[in-house]
Amino acid sequence: MSTIRVVWGAASGPTAMSSYDAALADAGVENYNLVSVSSVIPADVNVEAVGTAPDLGPAGERLTVVEARATVAGPGRASAALAWSQSVDDGPGLFYETAGETDRADVERRVREGLSAGQELRDWEFTEPRVAVESTQAESGTHTTALVLAVYGESEPIC
Repeated sequence: MSTIRVVWGAASGPTAMSSYDAALADAGVENYNLVSVSSVIPADVNVEAVGTAPDLGPAGERLTVVEARATVAGPGRASAALAWSQSVDDGPGLFYETAGETDRADVERRVREGLSAGQELRDWEFTEPRVAVESTQAESGTHTTALVLAVYGESEPIC
């Protein structure tokens, strides 16, 4: 059975891109090229919330991800959330993501509402939702990124 790992991180830096790179490092995926996909979980896949990714292959390879990401220029708060639910009997499932310059409770409420709306569009019987949230304060004069990623499997060669 394949595995999708849910990872998260937050970091600050002098620029928006440096804070994003540092947040990816906090999540353990800074050395990969990320390819974003929409939010469908294939059938017969195990989803694990792990926080920090293990070694997923050589640097520079491609990782397929669903990404929730907020970057703010301080002062402020960056929050990102990813919710997921799979259908019963190892069927397909959904990820929903949201992020913004808001607090933890707001992104969790919004991501749960989005997931519920997505479930209503499908004729699947779902398990209880799970949610991962990353939220952090951005200090004045810095850029701060909060992110949550669903990482599909291991890395693959990009060329």
